[in-house]
Amino acid sequence: MLIKLLREYLRPYKGPISLIVGLQFLATLAMLYLPTLNADIIDTGVLTGNSGYIWRTGGIMLAITLGQVACQICAVYFAARTAMAVGRDLRSAQFRQVQKYSAREVGQFGTPSLITRSTNDVQQVQMLVLMFFIMTVSAPIMMIGSIVLALNQNVDLSGLLVVIIPVLAIVLGLIISRMVPLFRATQTRLDSINRVLREQITGVRVVRAFVRDRRERERFDEASNQLLEVSLGAGKLQSLMFPSVMLIVNLSSVAVLWFGGHLINDGKMQIGALTAFLSYLMQTLMSIMMTVFTFMMVPRAEVSAERILAVLTTQSSVVPPANPVVPGALSGTLEFRSVEFCYPGAEKSVLHEIDLLARPGEITAIIGSTGAGKTTLLTLIPRLMDVTGGAVLVDGVDVREIDPELLTKTVGYVPQRPYLFSGTVASNLRYGNRDATDEELWHALEIAQGKDFVAAMPDGLDSPIAQGGTNVSGGQRQRLAIARALVRQPEVYLFDDSFSALDYATDARLRAALARETREATVVIVAQRVSTIRHADNIIVLDAGRVVGTGTHAELMDGNETYREIVLSQLTEQEAAA
Repeated sequence: MLIKLLREYLRPYKGPISLIVGLQFLATLAMLYLPTLNADIIDTGVLTGNSGYIWRTGGIMLAITLGQVACQICAVYFAARTAMAVGRDLRSAQFRQVQKYSAREVGQFGTPSLITRSTNDVQQVQMLVLMFFIMTVSAPIMMIGSIVLALNQNVDLSGLLVVIIPVLAIVLGLIISRMVPLFRATQTRLDSINRVLREQITGVRVVRAFVRDRRERERFDEASNQLLEVSLGAGKLQSLMFPSVMLIVNLSSVAVLWFGGHLINDGKMQIGALTAFLSYLMQTLMSIMMTVFTFMMVPRAEVSAERILAVLTTQSSVVPPANPVVPGALSGTLEFRSVEFCYPGAEKSVLHEIDLLARPGEITAIIGSTGAGKTTLLTLIPRLMDVTGGAVLVDGVDVREIDPELLTKTVGYVPQRPYLFSGTVASNLRYGNRDATDEELWHALEIAQGKDFVAAMPDGLDSPIAQGGTNVSGGQRQRLAIARALVRQPEVYLFDDSFSALDYATDARLRAALARETREATVVIVAQRVSTIRHADNIIVLDAGRVVGTGTHAELMDGNETYREIVLSQLTEQEAAA
C-alpha cells in the first residue's frame, strides 16, 4: 500500500528527486574519499615528517568537506520541499474525496477518523519521505563504497564484515517485526482520542448540565492510557535500537583494532590503512543504521498509507450521472415514486413505498413520530443519500440524472441541526450565494425574523460567528440557517424541523413571512410541532417509514387516527378544531 501510494504521489516530482539523488551521490563520494586522504596524511606525511604534504592534503580535505556540506544542505532543502509537497497533495486529495462522500460514507469512517487520516496519517507518510531522501538515498552508495574501499585497504581484515553485517541486520529485523502491530494499534488509539475529545468539546454544555465532568475525565483518561500503553510498547522497542547498534559497532571496533594491531605488528598493514579501514567500517555500519532508522518508520507509515488509501479508494454511493440532464429551468415540482431506502447492513428498510407530490406554490408538510423516517426522506431530495428503490423526481426528471450543480442550485436545504461556519454573519449568509448584496442579506434576515438580533450586534453583518455558531443561541442559529437558504432563492425549500427552537410567536411570524416570500416555490416542511404545519396545503403522515395519511389538517383530524393522536398529544380538542 505504501509503495503504491508513494509511486503515485511522487511521480510529479521526478525533477527534484533526481536533483536530490545527484546531490546525495556527490556528498557521499566526498565522504568516502576523506578517510583515504586521512590515511595518506598519516602514512606519507605524519610518519615521514613531511609538513608540506600534510598542508596540501589537508587543504584538499577541507575543500572536499565544504563541497560535501554544500551538497548536503541543498539535498536536505529540496528533500524537505518535496516531502511537504507530497503531504499537501495527500491532504488535498483526501479533502476532495471526502467532499464527494454521501452521509453514508462519512458515517462509515466517522468524523474523528477522517480528521486523523488527513493530519496524523499524512504526517507519518510525509516524515518517511523526508527521512528517505535525507538518509536512505545515500545509505546504499555509502555502504557499497565503504565495503569496496575497505577491501582496498586490507582483504583479510574485511572478513569481519561477513560476520558483523548479518548480525546487525538480524538484531534490527527482530526489533522492527515486533513494532508493526504496535504502530497499527497506535493509529486506532489516536482515532479514539480524537472521538472522545471531539464529543467532550462539542457536548461540553451537556456534560456540565448533568454534572458528568468526572465521568468524562475518566473516559478521556481511559482512552489516553490505552494510547500510552501502546506507545510505551513501541517506545521500549525503539529504545533498544540505538543501544543494540552501538553495542555491535563498538564490538566491531574492538575486533578491528585487535586483528588490525596484529597485522601491523606482522608488517602486513600500515597504521594509516587501519585508521581508514576503521572509518570505512563505521561508515558501513552507520549506513545500515540510517537505513534501519528510516525503515523503523515504515511500519507506521504503512499503516497510515493503508488508512489514507481506504479514504481515496472508497467511492461515494452518490454517483454523478455519466450524461447529466440539464433542463433549461426547473419549476420545482417534486415527486416520490415508490421510494424505498435501506441503510447499509440494516435488516429492513427505513422507508417503504413512499408516494407523494409537492407542487410549486404549495406548502407540503411531513409529520410523524420519532424514527418514522422524516429526515431520511428529506435527505434523498438533494442526494445527500440515494434511494435504494423507486425514484425521486424534480420536474419529472430523476434527481440521479440531473446535473449535480443544477440540483444544488434548485434545492435549498435547512438541516435539523443547522451548522454555521467560523467567520461573520455575512460570510455565513453568502454561503448560499456569494454574490448576494447587503440589501439581499438584510431582506433574508427580515423574512427569517433575524434582522433585529443581527442589527443589535456590534458590527451587524460583520459580527463574528464562532465555529458551529456556538456564540449565538439555538433559535438565532436556526434563523440564520433559514436566512442562508433564502439568500439562495431556490425553487425547492426543505425545512427539516427548522423551527423547533423558536417560540410560538416568532414561529408564526416566520411562517407568515415565508408564505409570502416562497409563494412561487415548492416548500417541504418536516416538523414535530403541529402548530407549525397545521395550515399547510398538504400534510403527509409517516409511521414506521410508510405514508399512512395525506390531506389537510381538517381532513386528517376527521379520518386519520395516527395524525389525530399526534395532534391531541400537543393540543386540546378545541384548539385542534380552531
